[in-house]
Amino acid sequence: MQFEMNAQARNEQGTGASRRLRRTGKVPAIVYGGSEAAQAIELDHNTILLNLRKEAFHASVLTLNIDGKKQSVLLRDSQMHAYKPLVLHVDFQRVDANQKLHQKVPLHFVNADIAPGVKLSGGIVSHVMNEVEVSCLPANLPAFIEVDMKDLKVAQSIHAKELVLPKGVSLVLHGQDNPVVAAISAKKGGSDEEAAAAETPAA
Repeated sequence: MQFEMNAQARNEQGTGASRRLRRTGKVPAIVYGGSEAAQAIELDHNTILLNLRKEAFHASVLTLNIDGKKQSVLLRDSQMHAYKPLVLHVDFQRVDANQKLHQKVPLHFVNADIAPGVKLSGGIVSHVMNEVEVSCLPANLPAFIEVDMKDLKVAQSIHAKELVLPKGVSLVLHGQDNPVVAAISAKKGGSDEEAAAAETPAA
C-alpha cells in the first residue's frame, strides 16, 4: 500500500506555537535522519489520524511531500492525547533507497481454525509475538508477515526462524536465539478423553 501525505515546513516552534497549530487543524511533526538536518513540519490532523489507524501505515515506507519536495520516510513515533482522538506530535525518519533499514512488521496469523490442534483436539491458540523486527532495503519492506498455523498440533509451536520471509528480508532477533511466535496448547483440564481416563478406577 502506498501512502503519500502533503506537509509544510514549520518555522515557529515551542509549546505555544504547537498549541496554536493544533487549533487550526494541523499537527506538528519532525523529519530527521540521512544527510540533511532535522526539519520541523506540519501535517493535516485528520489525514494523519486516519492513517495512524491503518496497520500498514506503521510498517511502510511513506512519501512526504514537503512544500513540493518528496522524501521517503518511516513513521518512528506518534504522541496521542490521553483520552481524545487527537494527535499531538509525529516523528518521521528519512530512508535511503540503497541502505537497509530495521523496522517492526506486524504478523498475520492464518488457518488456526483448521489446525489439527484446534479442529481435532480443541486446543487453544496463543500468539506469543504480534510483530517481528526485520532488516531489508526500503523497496523490500513487507506490510506484514503471514504465519500459517495449519499444521500445528497441540503442544506444538512456530518459532521465528520458521517464518516464511519475502525475498531480501531477514529477521533481527537482538540476541534471542529463536523465540516462539505462536503455539497451540491443550485446554485446561485436558480433553474429555483424558478426563474420562482419569476418572476410571485402576484395575
